[in-house]
Amino acid sequence: MNTRPASRLRRAVAVVAGLAAASVALSGCLYSMIPEGGSKPAVTKAPDTEGVAADLLPYYGQTLSWSDCGSGFDCTEVTAPLDWENPQSGEISLSVVRHRASGTAKGSLLTNPGGPGASGVDLIKESLDYAVGSALIDDYDVIGFDPRGVGQSTAVTCYDAADMDAYLYGIPASPRGSAEWESELLDAHKKFAEACDANSGGILPYITTVNAARDMDLLRAVLGDKKLNYLGYSYGTFLGATYAQLYPERAGRLVLDGAIDPAVSGLDVSATQALGFESALRAYMKSCLDSGECPFNGTVDEAMTDLGALLASVDATPLKNGDGRRLGADALMTGIIAALYSEDSWSYLTQALDEALQGDPTTAFLLADFYNGREDGVYVDNSSEAFRAYNCMDYPVEDDPAAEAASKAKIAEGAPTVAPYWEGPDACSVWPYPPTGTRGEIHAEGAGPIVVIGTTNDPATPYEWAESLAAQLDEGVLITRVGEGHTGYNKGNSCVDEAVDAFFLDGTVPQDGLRCE
Repeated sequence: MNTRPASRLRRAVAVVAGLAAASVALSGCLYSMIPEGGSKPAVTKAPDTEGVAADLLPYYGQTLSWSDCGSGFDCTEVTAPLDWENPQSGEISLSVVRHRASGTAKGSLLTNPGGPGASGVDLIKESLDYAVGSALIDDYDVIGFDPRGVGQSTAVTCYDAADMDAYLYGIPASPRGSAEWESELLDAHKKFAEACDANSGGILPYITTVNAARDMDLLRAVLGDKKLNYLGYSYGTFLGATYAQLYPERAGRLVLDGAIDPAVSGLDVSATQALGFESALRAYMKSCLDSGECPFNGTVDEAMTDLGALLASVDATPLKNGDGRRLGADALMTGIIAALYSEDSWSYLTQALDEALQGDPTTAFLLADFYNGREDGVYVDNSSEAFRAYNCMDYPVEDDPAAEAASKAKIAEGAPTVAPYWEGPDACSVWPYPPTGTRGEIHAEGAGPIVVIGTTNDPATPYEWAESLAAQLDEGVLITRVGEGHTGYNKGNSCVDEAVDAFFLDGTVPQDGLRCE
């Protein structure tokens, strides 16, 4: 059983700029609306070292050296301890990008796109206007960073492209659900974990959300800010809530969009997300049928049954792609899930399913490749590796056969289309290091108001998680976006956008329970 969040959800960021910009990304163009040039002279603020322990002063007191990295951005590297509990044991590097405020800066606004494993540097450099509203770009130095283990920071490294293809797209020889099938998958997970350990330079035990939150406080300090202002999406909500729990007195204006509930178990995460994607898939199917251009017909239930038959057919007889790869049911489900993060991507899902019914996997592979960070046969990021590293260290091992059986039954009943391609052996059961994380409520006692945003039919971070996190936080404030897709801010809902902008710009706390239709 898979007792961690399903690996196919590793880009739970929806990669904030991702599939909502699919019309650009899938055309092979870079999504960037950042004007060339026009950068202002840098203003350097002294690091905030107040109250810092002596053994951490070399880190908190470091002076940053910024360099122009094009299109109005500055880049730098920040040195952090490998092990915060033993700062002298080694060091890592954190990659940081800054877009300076066009007006008078109120300070820094740190951002995280989620994952875990998505690149915050890429998010800001390639999709600034999508990640952050224009009012915030005017008034804040917007900061993107790659957390430890991710992207251009000291990174988790596992496989080359050929091995990653075999791991992510390989089709087991044994029948789905058989003992032999489970053994094949577990062996693949074990080899992947061994490669990560061999190629990552000893960092795997320290790739945790708690350590990443401590890194974030270091970034706050070396940027010269007394308090952290932060916009976190998806997994970034867990990172932000963890920060507030560790450093409540340093938590400034925090917005957590597409919330993860820190108290739910890995089994509950997996089951709730499976049901969330089934719900989103049904919403897509209704829209598809209503459009008059759907490859399915009849009622939603009938169309879902036909989609299940297509998945079973591809599972039995994979579709050959022009590049020689074969599309199995798992890869097709990855493509389906990728498109469900945003209504803007539903037309691509229709195209992919129409082609697959005719034996053509081209668009399905485009969606799955986009989700997996694969372009022209090359993996352009390490998000799959980092996702596994974080989740295997953050989620406690669960060995409760009764709970596993209940979770499996819940998924089978509530997500019958998704269920056959959701379960599998726990990849983290063969991770080379035991998890250090715990699951529990986060209250952030002593922090000021923290805004939590939930979207009612968010497939990746279901709305109930936003309700739960807002209730847990001592000063949680819930904003509800009524609609489809993953995350709510800067998605065209003026009610959400105005509330978030006013909070960041003026400190105006939204009405708790604000509902944005």
